[in-house]
Amino acid sequence: MFSDLSLIALLGTLAGAALVILVCGLRMTSLADRLADRTGLGEAMVGAVLLGAATSLSGTVVSATAALDGRASLAFSNGIGGIAAQTAFLALADLLHRRANLEHAGADLANVFQGTLLMLMLALPLVAYTLPGFSFWAVHPASVLLVVIYAGGVYAANRVRENPMWRPVRTKETREDTPDEEDDEPRSTAALFLLFLGLMGLMGLAGWTLSNVAGALTDRYDLNASVVGALLTAVITSLPELVTTLAAVRRGALQMAIGGIIGGNTFDVLFLTVSDVGYRDGSIYHAITRGDLFWLTVGMTMTAILTLGMLYRQRLGPAGIGMESVLILLVYAGAIVAQVL
Repeated sequence: MFSDLSLIALLGTLAGAALVILVCGLRMTSLADRLADRTGLGEAMVGAVLLGAATSLSGTVVSATAALDGRASLAFSNGIGGIAAQTAFLALADLLHRRANLEHAGADLANVFQGTLLMLMLALPLVAYTLPGFSFWAVHPASVLLVVIYAGGVYAANRVRENPMWRPVRTKETREDTPDEEDDEPRSTAALFLLFLGLMGLMGLAGWTLSNVAGALTDRYDLNASVVGALLTAVITSLPELVTTLAAVRRGALQMAIGGIIGGNTFDVLFLTVSDVGYRDGSIYHAITRGDLFWLTVGMTMTAILTLGMLYRQRLGPAGIGMESVLILLVYAGAIVAQVL
């Protein structure tokens, strides 16, 4: 169906899908903030789990659709490229919060824990790549292990939030995660959840459309699937993270802004599990290219810098933002140049 469309029609469809993803992601931010207050789970946990997973839905659909079509490189690079893009978005959000370094002001132990969890999960695909191409029902054991680690990590992160063994030092720039004093939303919590799920459904449909358009463009113009996945579909499906992060910072929900990015990135690693299940020609880790591995290492590097920044907690860097944000943007820009040239 999409392969028969003209270039203008494909680009128009691409823009339409991006707009749906953008609008739904923006509405989800305010809903997630209210749900965090009403459920008592806190901004960091709701941002990492609920908002992070929801805004990643369109990307999940892109990877799953690509894998089912046998496009291993597109499926893999879409998820991994999104991690790099979303981490760069957090550095851009640091520019918006001028009072202090975002990672300083939004200090939260749950986010630090999620950052280390993400690095562990990103290391597993590299391990799988170096091992023999063993699979069971065309699924590599590493894909199952990713789900187990993610589930255990979410449980542990909640325990860390409820019973922390250490706390970040509070300074005058630190923004506390406190519920809003007034809740003028007349709808019930259940109604807010249903609206949230409806927006997720629209984003999933937009993701399916985006995957098919990307596949048609790749085939028609013989484009590099790794570049298309990491720099086109990944960036478009990451637009909700950009919008929700900037909106959360403007609302003063700093822990949610950081948690939404890190939690979304952690969830995005599960794209690889979904892709491995959908890819029926064996282990997806042995069907990818060096370009895909390149974006995996870029994501690990940027996550390491971000986590170190959350631990170091620089108040304000020489560029008006945290030094980790400067380094993250430099790494991402360098990665784009290296991949395109």
